[in-house]
Amino acid sequence: MKKNMGGMDRGIRFVIALVIAALYFRGQLNGGLALVLGIIAIAFLITSIVGYCPVYVPLKISTCKRTT
Repeated sequence: MKKNMGGMDRGIRFVIALVIAALYFRGQLNGGLALVLGIIAIAFLITSIVGYCPVYVPLKISTCKRTT
């Protein structure tokens, strides 16, 4: 897997995942919304750590800085 996420993209996703987790553990999210946002938070956390977003591939998006 070639990285397709830049530092800013990864940082934003990581912060969003942390905010969702904080809202859940403070009891401000529950039910179906908590489940959906939890899945999104897990996906954001994994993609921010790995630096690869599979959704970007078919859309031909890359937020990495070009090295040309």
